[in-house]
Amino acid sequence: MRLNGGFLNSAHAHLNKSSFISTSIFHPSPPPSSSCFHSAMANSNGSTTTTSGDLKPKFLKVYYDLKSDLLQDPSYEFTDDARNWVDKMLDYNVPGGKVNRGLSVVDSYRLLKGDELSEEEIFLSSTLGWCIEWLQACFLVLDDIMDGAHTRRGQPCWFRVEKVGMIAVNDGLLLRNHIPRILKKYFRRKVYYVDLLELFNEVEYQTASGQMVDLITTIEGEKDLSKYTLPVHRHIVQYKTAYYSFYLPVACALLLSGENLEDHINVKNILVEMGTYFQVQDDYLDCFGTPEVIGKIGTDIEDFKCSWLVVQALERVNDEQKKILYENYGKADSACVEKVKRLYKDLDLEGVFAEYERNSYEKLISSIEAHPSKAVQAVLKSFLVKIYKRQK
Repeated sequence: MRLNGGFLNSAHAHLNKSSFISTSIFHPSPPPSSSCFHSAMANSNGSTTTTSGDLKPKFLKVYYDLKSDLLQDPSYEFTDDARNWVDKMLDYNVPGGKVNRGLSVVDSYRLLKGDELSEEEIFLSSTLGWCIEWLQACFLVLDDIMDGAHTRRGQPCWFRVEKVGMIAVNDGLLLRNHIPRILKKYFRRKVYYVDLLELFNEVEYQTASGQMVDLITTIEGEKDLSKYTLPVHRHIVQYKTAYYSFYLPVACALLLSGENLEDHINVKNILVEMGTYFQVQDDYLDCFGTPEVIGKIGTDIEDFKCSWLVVQALERVNDEQKKILYENYGKADSACVEKVKRLYKDLDLEGVFAEYERNSYEKLISSIEAHPSKAVQAVLKSFLVKIYKRQK
């Protein structure tokens, strides 16, 4: 189960090995474009507020401010080569995605405040948003090495770039260690500083633990479908995706707003459910989505992924169908893949997903509207509207 680059799946076009040779570390990807996701958000008065588009240019500028800080960190005497390496490494790995997680901190903070943000508030919320993007970059760099992946965000994975290789492992560690450097500089005098440190440490631990379960469940050479169950799938998704993709941005916004996270356990639970729903959508689209729309050709079947579809199939198959699944799942052969997809259709997993999506939405809306704060409701609905019935 590969980590996603953003709330919406990014394309992963597979390049052949020869294309990696021409890609040099000294030609990093350009900064991301100013386009971004757009969704109407209900504010605390029930009306709509502006989208994150108007804040994205300011958000992107903060990245370059933070990068400049790190490249002149007085705790380390940079050589020219070291500074140049970190500069290129950051540009290649941190700002290249949709930055939806980071922008969600700013959007959520604005909704919680119920008013426009000051320049200082935009900067602080953007800084926390970028800390999440730094964490995401750390996860992706290391995840791609573990998966032996080839591309990420339409370009070679960092460790595939010429002259990088396993230096990327250390780069992953650097990316993670940049986060407390940033937090210390801008938040150490805030009353919630320790809460921020504990939040990032806890979410990193949860995500790494989810990654571990995913890896040990799908050990190469030990293809055993009997390990794939709904509880195992949920466990992986909850810890590997939901906490850092959905809970962390809102938790940062709550801390900025002066809230105690212990008072918002129900908000965490709702966001974890939303993150689980999001990953189930991702698993469904990998098989039934249109490649031209989702931006990639799904490979969960060939890659023997612990997908929601296969665990649903395993709960419904008869002995003959089970034999077909065991004989064909996890094989990079188009005929085998087609047999699995045909089995999914025979089991009406499209209908099963439609019912799951409907029930999930109703449950989430009910939980959100039961929250006493209209501002918190607006934040949670802003996340749900981005993903409900998404096609990519």
